[in-house]
Amino acid sequence: MERHNQYGFTHSHKNFALVLKKYKYNLNLADITAGTIFSEEKAGFLVDIGAETAAYLPKDEISLNQHKPTKPNINETREFFILAYNKKSEQLIISIKRLEYIRAWKRIKQMKQEDIILELYVNQINKGGLLTNVEGIRAFIPNSHLTQSHKKSALLYMRILCKFLVVDEKNNTIIFSHKRAILTNLNKVLYIGQITHGQITKIEKYGVFIEIYGFSALLHVSEMCNKNIDYIDLLNIGDIIPIKIIHIDQQQGRLSLSQRNLNVT
Repeated sequence: MERHNQYGFTHSHKNFALVLKKYKYNLNLADITAGTIFSEEKAGFLVDIGAETAAYLPKDEISLNQHKPTKPNINETREFFILAYNKKSEQLIISIKRLEYIRAWKRIKQMKQEDIILELYVNQINKGGLLTNVEGIRAFIPNSHLTQSHKKSALLYMRILCKFLVVDEKNNTIIFSHKRAILTNLNKVLYIGQITHGQITKIEKYGVFIEIYGFSALLHVSEMCNKNIDYIDLLNIGDIIPIKIIHIDQQQGRLSLSQRNLNVT
């Protein structure tokens, strides 16, 4: 059974192979081929790829960036992705966008492997976090991976440091962590066993959030000083209290804190 895309073009490998044989094209579906753009039409461009019939580049396939696509130039020679075949016009359908998508994911996987820090532009905010783009592909920064999620509205249209958290090409999912990037930059300042002070920024029944060198960490009630069971009720936002760093999780961007065995009154 044939499968058709949004343009009504067949993606059937069997039928595509028959077309190639009939017209003696030395090409295959999903091949990357060079071509020269020689004419612009209402909905696309005609491209000479060395076949008897000109290939067709729909305008929707020009760029990953649909908001500000770069318009191709007449007589421009470049590479294209063989996307499909239009039986009605007997034309190969080609794409720049698909080629950019493939190469973008390749670069993204390489950056993830190198675990580098990126400076990303925040273009949208929703209830769950921040939206951004990397290599033209949309990505997400969840609230739980912001150092100060209560101030996230101030990050709109700003650039923030991030590290990859999840890269899943199959599901077209990219998730970043701001916390991972900040914690990496603090690795020469923070260490396990360190006793320091932090400022309380949020109080919950299960513990308090403390800011240390600009990084937000949770001091759980189970790790609070055990001399006074009502100690959490004595705390206020803005208080500066002593804490000890007992664990640093670079992969998830988390600090674990404790007050046990500290002289806290």
